[in-house]
Order: sequence, then C-alpha cells, then structure tokens
Amino acid sequence: MSGEVLSQSEIDALLSALSTGEMSADELKKEESEKKVKSYDFKRALRFSKDQIRSLTRIHENFARLLTTFFSAQLRTYVQITVASADQIPYEEFIRSIPKMTILNVFEVPPLDGRILMEVNPNIAYAMMDRVLGGRGASINKVENLTEIETKIMSNLFERGFENLQEAWSNIADIDPVLTEFEVNPQFLQMVSPNETVVVISLNTQIGETTGMINICIPHVVLEPIIPKLSVHYWMQTSKKERLPQEIEMLEKRVKKAVVPVIAEIGSTEISIQDFLMLDVGDVIDLNKRIESSFVVKIGDVPKFLAQPGKIGRKLAVQIIENVKGGDEDDK
Repeated sequence: MSGEVLSQSEIDALLSALSTGEMSADELKKEESEKKVKSYDFKRALRFSKDQIRSLTRIHENFARLLTTFFSAQLRTYVQITVASADQIPYEEFIRSIPKMTILNVFEVPPLDGRILMEVNPNIAYAMMDRVLGGRGASINKVENLTEIETKIMSNLFERGFENLQEAWSNIADIDPVLTEFEVNPQFLQMVSPNETVVVISLNTQIGETTGMINICIPHVVLEPIIPKLSVHYWMQTSKKERLPQEIEMLEKRVKKAVVPVIAEIGSTEISIQDFLMLDVGDVIDLNKRIESSFVVKIGDVPKFLAQPGKIGRKLAVQIIENVKGGDEDDK
C-alpha cells in the first residue's frame, strides 16, 4: 500500500473482502506494484515545501507577538494576535477569498523585489481607529466611505505596525518595509499575475471585544532570493556557526564607543532625617575620608580604580593611582 493511513472501517472492509474471496492477496500485491498516477494542478503550483512553510509560520508567529505588543501600547486595550494558518495558493484565489471592500496595505520590502500585501478586516480596522480617536473600540463597517482623515489615521497605524516585520525577518533578510499603496477595493489591486503562487499568513486578531482576520500575502518573487534560508538545515547551521572575525571586530568597536557613567566617590556619611531637613547653604558635612586619602572611582556601579583629587586648569579632576582588586571579577 502507499503511505496512506486506513480508517478502522476500511481495514474491516479489506479483511472481509480477503476472507470472502472477493479480493485475493495476489491481486492486492499486483495493485501495490502498479504505479499510482497523481493528478497535478498547474494552476496551483506548489513552489514551497512543507518545511519552508513551517519556517514562515514560525517567523510570523514572532511577528504576531510583536504586533500584539505594538497595538496593545498604541490602542491601550486588550489585543491578541495569533497565527491561524499559512497556505500557498494562486494570487487570484486569495483575491477572491477576501471581502469586496476591505483595508489593503501594500508594502515594498527593499532590497527584496516585489511587494507584500497586508489585508485587514474592516471590523478590526475601525475598532483600531475608534481607539486611536479616544473611543471604546466600537466597530462599524463603512469602508467604501472612508474620509481623508480616516485613511491617514489607518495608514499611519498599519505602516508603523508593519515595521515590526523587519525584526521578525531579521534572521533571514535585512528588509526596510515601506508603505506604497492604501486601497479598499481588491479589484483595483494587481500586484502579480493571477496564477502567481503566494503564501498567505492568516492572523486571528482580537481588539477588545472585536474579532477579525489580518491576512499577509507574500508573492513567490519576494521570497525567491531567501528560500534557501527557510530550510531547517539553515536554521540549525545558523544556531551553531561561530562569529566571523569581522563581526567580532565590529562588536569590539561598538563596545568601545559605548558611553558609561564614571563616578568619583569622595566619601560618605550618615545623618538623621531631622539634620537633613535642617541643612542650609554654608553648612558643612563631615565625610568618612581624609583629604589626603585616596577615594574610589566607579564605572557604573562597579568600583574599578583608586584616585586622588586635583585640578586641571580651572576644572576639578581626579588622578588614577591604582586599580581596585576584584574589580574585573565583579564586572564579569
């Protein structure tokens, strides 16, 4: 038999046919040896393997988490976004599956060719806009009568939200998403040929009490240069590969340019709250250090050096005289 799994009823029927003589074991073996012909629909060309679809699903699960965080902060209400499915279908089939009037955001993702489409259900889009304008998140569907202000608010919100795709895709491509079109009628939008294979990532979205779908349509032409990076082998190699010398050098340069606070702690003392409240200009506070003794210099909160006070011109300064023992260990 082929790799198909039979149900219990099919197994019982097969055993019954063998026992009654309706089917012989020889006939069964002959049927197994014959080549099976599998129909192939060229209009639904499968250009991505299951492994690559799983990788895209994982990437966009991270994107969904980033969107959840972004929209929660922007809308100040309960937001939950999760991946519902990831399928490869012809572009024409995707266009037919979405509402006739909906919110369509078209993005370019340089340096990759082609464009990515984000379709947002109008109920979700209006709930978001209502929250941005100070409402409770009520949803009304009048997408065919969008005003210029509503269009601007929605496009700005989705453009900033889609920027999170840059972080989600960072392991496979360094992209810079840019919103190029905002449309409400899918019939006026022709990104690729009708038979072009696209990957559609469907996101279950809940904004307050409103639910709906966000669909991300990615044409094959966009993913073609990075298809090898979608395999499990690439992910395993990426997790194990060592840093290149130029990466280490770049990291060292960035660390050297990092700004850290330097604190020269001349001394300390303890006083009561009552004495602190009575302090006035001209009062003197006794410290636990003598003027001729050295004091600690801290990098951040870590003691690193011993120093003595001094002046350079008219500016106060400290002169480092030795390292603090144990400073490096504390730093680690």
